Amino acid sequence: MSLQLSNKTYVVMGVANERSIAWGVAKRLLEEQATVIFTYRKDRSKSKIDKLLADYANSNTATFMCDVNSDESIQQAFTQIGEQYGQIDGVVHSVAFANAEDLRTNFINTSRDGYAFAQDTSAYSLVAVAKAAQPYFTPNASIVTMSYLGAERVLPGYNVMGVAKAALEAAMRYLAYDLGEQGVRVNAISAGAIRTLAAKGVPSFNDILHKVEEQSPLRRNTNQAEVADMTLVMLSPLSRGVTGETIYVDSGYHIMG
Repeated sequence: MSLQLSNKTYVVMGVANERSIAWGVAKRLLEEQATVIFTYRKDRSKSKIDKLLADYANSNTATFMCDVNSDESIQQAFTQIGEQYGQIDGVVHSVAFANAEDLRTNFINTSRDGYAFAQDTSAYSLVAVAKAAQPYFTPNASIVTMSYLGAERVLPGYNVMGVAKAALEAAMRYLAYDLGEQGVRVNAISAGAIRTLAAKGVPSFNDILHKVEEQSPLRRNTNQAEVADMTLVMLSPLSRGVTGETIYVDSGYHIMG
């Protein structure tokens, strides 16, 4: 069975640059001749997306402003998408952020505002996006969000983001239950350590890379393309019986003690 993604419409959230996991997914969707709608928060992000799309002039793409910290902005973005495209076959939620000072300190020193901001941006945004997109989902649509091993294990330096990712995975499961009656699936990809813009903010990132290379069953790190390929599987009918799951793409590192 093919991926069957051509002529389908997907919203991709979280492209920061060419190294973004979200961009890796978007490229694969474009290769499959899907329509890809990008959301951005600031004009500089839109400029980066436009630059990346220069090589895809013949593809079906669009960009919409969406601030995930604003219910009004999220609703407006998906209303516009729905009005223009009519339906959505899937959403890729690759959005996470925490204040730098809350990553550089011990978790016990996380500020109240910093904790709330990380949760709002990295976890609640999935809930708000799912709610805004729900009226436009096709039967058997799929939502895929991006998580990390820090959601279930203590990874020094990941701190408040690990707690936010834990909330994200729990939210994913509850959304899978709520949207299941509609036929919409919701899953998470727990990607291994990849050199993205967000990863630069984790002080222990280089140490994590070395540990994965030494200890994972495959004795190597994963990459953007491997995560993108699995994401496309989770968006496609090939995974039609899977929902509420966290799928690991990390060279098997998560199974090690």
